[in-house]
Amino acid sequence: MEYMIETKNLHKSFPIGNREELEVLKGIDLKIEKGKLTILKGRSGSGKTTLLNILSVLDDPTEGELIIDGENMNEAGNARKEKIRRYDMGFVFQAIALVPILSAYENVEFGMKLAEYQGDRDLRIKEVLRIVGLQKRMNHMPAQLSGGEMQRVAIARAVGHEPKIIFADEPTGALDTESGLAVMKLFRELVEKEGITIVMTTHDPNLMELGDVVYEMEDGEIRNVKS
Repeated sequence: MEYMIETKNLHKSFPIGNREELEVLKGIDLKIEKGKLTILKGRSGSGKTTLLNILSVLDDPTEGELIIDGENMNEAGNARKEKIRRYDMGFVFQAIALVPILSAYENVEFGMKLAEYQGDRDLRIKEVLRIVGLQKRMNHMPAQLSGGEMQRVAIARAVGHEPKIIFADEPTGALDTESGLAVMKLFRELVEKEGITIVMTTHDPNLMELGDVVYEMEDGEIRNVKS
């Protein structure tokens, strides 16, 4: 069994004044398999977004180890972490951050330019827009798309440069139930057809059954694992 991400005794604290600290993560141990959809479930304040930020090397732990694809991030400098984020990772957020003056095609192309994608960009853009079901709307601007369609463009942009991992923070939070389920089914298709590892957060119990593994978080700890 190959793991894309492993953590060992991960802690994260934030200063809150008077030399006091708030401990948000309290010794997280997890293993995320390659080519699987892993869900971090928990209420607001459970620590899931803080954990996601550390797993995606957007933030550093206070204590413990983070290993990504066999490489210990404790030994990686800022330049190396930036390179990993740019080339090996894709990001999808609850707030759909498309560039409003760019078409769906151009938004995906923009992400690929940032990641310095070396393949045939036009072919890959059309391929990922087909995967997300928007091949006929590639020239539409964000304002001409529904919320669900915009999120699908954001997913196409995240996977365009063929990253190893997609991180998604409450990607269905701003969508209606039908659009949210469509996004989750799209994630499943990406895992099965593209072999991408996806790690996402959610508090929606209706989405749990679509994950390969679900880590339930409460008060900065993993309380249960379902697979």
